[in-house]
Amino acid sequence: MPPAVRAQLLATEHWSLLATRSTAQSEVLSRITTFLMLVSSSIVGLALIGQVTRFDGRFIAFALVLLGMLVVIGTLTQIRVGNAAIEDLAHVIGMNRLRAGYVELDPAIERYFVTSAHDDSRGVWQTYNHLAGPRAILQPLASSGTFITFVSAGLAGAFGALVAVALNAPGPVVGVVAAACGVAYFGISVMLGLRQVRRLARRSVLFPAAVAGSGSGSEQPAR
Repeated sequence: MPPAVRAQLLATEHWSLLATRSTAQSEVLSRITTFLMLVSSSIVGLALIGQVTRFDGRFIAFALVLLGMLVVIGTLTQIRVGNAAIEDLAHVIGMNRLRAGYVELDPAIERYFVTSAHDDSRGVWQTYNHLAGPRAILQPLASSGTFITFVSAGLAGAFGALVAVALNAPGPVVGVVAAACGVAYFGISVMLGLRQVRRLARRSVLFPAAVAGSGSGSEQPAR
């Protein structure tokens, strides 16, 4: 195949991945915005219902239904954000492989790339954040997935506390139940997330830095 045709095919696929990645990110941001608007409006609704019912049994029943729905919607949003993160990783890996194709056409251009032409772990991290390095721990901690997990864990804790209140539990017990539900929700979410990360770490690598070489001469295979 002529190099010009090959470059055109690679560029077409590259633009396709960019468009798909942008669409997925926009959809996820829309889901997150909708969820947060629902949470904020629910808090306002609870305040209004509380004033009308004077926080009697009717308020407890309404709050249980509303908070239960918020926990379910938050969990579904969290799952969608996690799936979108996996899709985004696939797009980044695909674009790194396409850059490897560009480098095969002209090895001299690799030194001009800000992002990586390798699809190993180090190359993926370079594409995500080329200035922070391959172990940028703040990136996953500040991600949308972690943010939604914290919000959903807080809602789960509030729901657990409300259940304890409905059962006429004393104040200290309500606090313990709230903390236990929130921590349990967050802990289970983190455990499932780490399991997914370990599974993705076993993916196939076609263009590791140790085999394909590195334009900057600084990349080493991920350990």
